[in-house]
Amino acid sequence: MRRTFPILITVVVGWVLIVADFIPHKPFGNLGDDFALYFDIIAVFAFILGGGNLFRIHLTKVQKKKKDWPFSIVTLGGFIVMLAAGLFKIGNPGGIQGDVAAVGSLFNDMYMQIFTPLQASMFALLAFFVGSASYRAFRAKTTEATILLIAAFIVLLGRTPFGLWLTSGLTGDMSFLQLPNLTDWIMDVPNLAGQRAIMIGIALGVISMSLRLILGVERTYLGGDSD
Repeated sequence: MRRTFPILITVVVGWVLIVADFIPHKPFGNLGDDFALYFDIIAVFAFILGGGNLFRIHLTKVQKKKKDWPFSIVTLGGFIVMLAAGLFKIGNPGGIQGDVAAVGSLFNDMYMQIFTPLQASMFALLAFFVGSASYRAFRAKTTEATILLIAAFIVLLGRTPFGLWLTSGLTGDMSFLQLPNLTDWIMDVPNLAGQRAIMIGIALGVISMSLRLILGVERTYLGGDSD
């Protein structure tokens, strides 16, 4: 029963949403919006469970002094302060009824002055990891890797003023060889074709997985193997 009931809910909800999409009349027409509202309600409890789980994991890590436990103290401190600032609208000009992100509130100040710079720093550091990964991926050992290397070089150089200056002398019938124009062609033709192929594959995968869920074949979300 513990497995049958969740499967039954999944099957019923899946078929109801399919019917609601193809029959836009009462009582089916508003079912999609109603289920979206139910999803938001469930998501609220998921956020509470997620926050509680984060607090429990890091608190246990601090208590047992596991590896890198001082970072867990920083995580817990930031979590508690931001939660209090958002819930109680600390320093909010509009009081408890004001916008949580109002200018001058503690929540907004911490977000803009602490979180945003840290986020920018993290993405700046990621650039070095991307560069390292690109170097390993673009080594021209095969024909495909060589094509990828050439295309990446053109796109990267074509997005800079130096690329425009380097090929600015190619005018008239040769203007299509300017690096910015080659970059636009690569992004609009072969890259777009690849993106569409990937999206079609993703759509087919979503349809396949949805049918498996609706028919009760896929049961991995219950914690076990599918039949």
